[in-house]
Amino acid sequence: MSEKAGKKQETRFKPGQSGNPAGKPKGTRNAALMALEQIGQADAEGILRAVITAAKTGDMQAAKIIMDRLWPVRRGVPVMIDLPKIKTASDVIEATAQIIEATARGEITTDEAAALAGLVEGQRKAIETHELEQRIAALEERSKQNG
Repeated sequence: MSEKAGKKQETRFKPGQSGNPAGKPKGTRNAALMALEQIGQADAEGILRAVITAAKTGDMQAAKIIMDRLWPVRRGVPVMIDLPKIKTASDVIEATAQIIEATARGEITTDEAAALAGLVEGQRKAIETHELEQRIAALEERSKQNG
């Protein structure tokens, strides 16, 4: 057995020590991504014309590419429903009841109802937090006067 086999060889970097302590400089971009970008920029106009031509001749995939860029799928839509102004806990009850009724009548979907209920719940929490803040301030004031 040689002497090297029994001993660990000393390495350039110690365990836990990075070979590049500064890391990759901020703002440095991947070379492959930069190369693709340059290719794309050089041919962008030609590619666009080819896709438009294909779409005009009936290529539905090309048409979809264009349509998805011009008119992207809308993630949310406005919901038309009359709700009361929510200033108190009892207003929360009324608003929730109206959301449930509108859902039952088919005026809004269950997803829309869930989104609205989430907004109402957020308002309820804000009201509750505000009321608790006022109650704590009143108790602290009373405590100062009595103590």
